[in-house]
Amino acid sequence: MHEILTVARKEFRDGVRNRWVLAITVIFALFALGLAYFGAAASGQVGFTSLDTTVVSLASLAIFVIPLIALLLAYDTVVGEEETGTLLLLLSYPLSRFQLLAGKFVGHAAVIGFSTLLGFGIAGIVIAMETGQLMQPELWQALGYFIASAILLGWVFVAFACLVSVVAVEKSRAAGLALIVWFVFVLVFDLGLLGLLVGSNGAVNADVFPYLLLLNPTDIFRLANLSGFDAAQAYSGLVSVKTAQLFHPGLLLSALFVWTGIPFGLAVLLFARRIP
Repeated sequence: MHEILTVARKEFRDGVRNRWVLAITVIFALFALGLAYFGAAASGQVGFTSLDTTVVSLASLAIFVIPLIALLLAYDTVVGEEETGTLLLLLSYPLSRFQLLAGKFVGHAAVIGFSTLLGFGIAGIVIAMETGQLMQPELWQALGYFIASAILLGWVFVAFACLVSVVAVEKSRAAGLALIVWFVFVLVFDLGLLGLLVGSNGAVNADVFPYLLLLNPTDIFRLANLSGFDAAQAYSGLVSVKTAQLFHPGLLLSALFVWTGIPFGLAVLLFARRIP
């Protein structure tokens, strides 16, 4: 455990030194504040909207931003060390391959977790102050749940980035594979599922459909943040509020934990067989 934490601290310090922590925090804070202020611009109005409306909007749009940032943060975890010639040096230390990969994952997970908490937390405080909702604990609970699920979504794609980095032999290929992973889970999966529903002529019924959404971590994230808000009743996407209410919030967070373990476990197995 000490070895893992040592590698993790090094990765986190690198994230601070390379301005990753600052950049992600600023991006998330500006993203949330901009959405809250300009969210009603289409109707000819500008100004901060309520915190619950902002969270619902963030849940629908953050799935495009969070996975991409997580993949860009960690796609060169292993292949980058190999290209710079430091991987052999690291493997010569009294450090197993699992400890090395786990330490890098924990370090990157800490970077995105800390930045997500700070960025969305600051934005939430500002929005609550501007809308007079600072003393409404139920909204803070909802915002906390959103931040927790956003952190877990980021961890899922950090794990995918580790897997991509182990599989790829060059950084350029790792970057391409990372974009493919983002494209599949963020865009292609829902389009494919919609095509399946239309083309199956009822073979995929309403009882089966909600469970198919659990096959995509971005849909799990949306499910987790759509229930419990009056503002979410206007949402009419592939993931509906009615579907979201079928699952307990704790179950959805657990599903994101499982999704984190699957690609990371594969990365560990493949890294153990990788040469060198």
